[in-house]
Amino acid sequence: MSRQRSMEAIESSEFVTIGELVRLTTTRYSTLKFYTEEGMLPFEQAEENLTRRYRRESTVKRIALIKQLRSDGLSIPEVKKALGLEV
Repeated sequence: MSRQRSMEAIESSEFVTIGELVRLTTTRYSTLKFYTEEGMLPFEQAEENLTRRYRRESTVKRIALIKQLRSDGLSIPEVKKALGLEV
């Protein structure tokens, strides 16, 4: 089992894992996984261990935007459209 990075290390890192996004955004893992599978959260695949890596700053902002749109009552297809994604 790998050791968790400190919040200080996470907050200064360019790339984070989905687990670290959970800690940064207080969003459930299953929710972030769903957003990723729906194409709403872009990621890069690290070749050596197939870990999905997310650009910390832009992804945290996108998660905040998705949360705001959802709290405004938009459905997932409407959120995807607002993000400029094909529905």
